[in-house]
Amino acid sequence: MAAGNEQTEKKPQSNGLPPPPFELPYPDKPELITSNLLKLVELTPNERHKFLLKNLVRHMHEFINETSLTTEEWMTAIQFLTNVGQTCTPIRQEFILLSDTLGVSALVDALNNPPINGATESSVLGPFFTEDAPEVEIGESIASEGKGDYMYVEGRVLSIDGKPIPGATIETWETDGNGSYDTQYEVREKPDCRGRLRTGPDGKYGYRAVVPVSYPIPGDGPVGELLTAMGRHNMRPNHLHTMIEAPGYQKLTTALYPEGDQWLASDAVFGVKKSLVVGLKEVKDDAEAKKRGFPKGGAFKLLQHDLVLVPTSESQAARERFAAERAKNALA
Repeated sequence: MAAGNEQTEKKPQSNGLPPPPFELPYPDKPELITSNLLKLVELTPNERHKFLLKNLVRHMHEFINETSLTTEEWMTAIQFLTNVGQTCTPIRQEFILLSDTLGVSALVDALNNPPINGATESSVLGPFFTEDAPEVEIGESIASEGKGDYMYVEGRVLSIDGKPIPGATIETWETDGNGSYDTQYEVREKPDCRGRLRTGPDGKYGYRAVVPVSYPIPGDGPVGELLTAMGRHNMRPNHLHTMIEAPGYQKLTTALYPEGDQWLASDAVFGVKKSLVVGLKEVKDDAEAKKRGFPKGGAFKLLQHDLVLVPTSESQAARERFAAERAKNALA
């Protein structure tokens, strides 16, 4: 073989751990497979990991037993998850999309962000968040000209006691007027319809955007095929994603959903909460439009909404109370 053409064989390596310090029966019965694995899970040093793995194994094995899962169905599931992984790219997260459409994302969000009186409720992150949103000043636009109908978004970021929060970071992203995120275009020259700004000394924020439109989540991958097989639509109502951070406060990931959209209640990713449905005011004032920075003037939509954050300590206490109540109800 010519020099430089040698292929190095990559053999799997032992992780160096010894056999378990207890005897296990041969797993020649279905129930022994489960019991043996649960015994091995007890070796997990991290208590939280052990707890999660025990419940995962128990519920997964119960599912297989209850459904009498066939070998063909098992292989179909393996291939499906393989396809989900292969569909992921640096700017497309098919696993998050799968989690969203199965209600997992919304459920995790709901359990970790229980409602607190007076605070803005959370919503799902979605698969189209990116880390490269450009910095914009108050009053500037997050969208290039021609990306859709004009919309101005304004309000305040407040604490639950009504005090303004200056310097809070607001990250926002949305679809354009075609119902597409910038990451869905074959050529993405720069981030668009997304931006990052900070509240002023009075907690106020404001920026130019476009009116978002309802859109189908990607249907060209395995998640889209799953929804079709289930007889479910793949539509999301129009919405504006918002993420707010401020020192001493719980990070808030949420979205605002303009009222009147036909897909609100049956959102494909279960992201809509009633308190997040907002009204859009139509402003037909050319001078006002130009004053707010819209180059062509004319009519625009106005979205006015205050965003209310919870101090970190209060948020943690609320999660603990919520978890305790759920545990108590589970034992009842």
